[in-house]
Amino acid sequence: MVFGMAFMLSGGLWVLQGLGLVKWPSDSFMLAERSWAIYGGLTFLLGALLFWRGSLIAK
Repeated sequence: MVFGMAFMLSGGLWVLQGLGLVKWPSDSFMLAERSWAIYGGLTFLLGALLFWRGSLIAK
């Protein structure tokens, strides 16, 4: 579940940076690059899947 949460947080940041909504850090190569929004979305989905699987195993 910890890895899933880390992936979701990282992926979410990548999406926001890729869409140009977050401009931090200011010298990041990912700012306003649509490809990073896609990578971030996929990473977020992978993290959600890991989180979901971890929650099923923890029961």
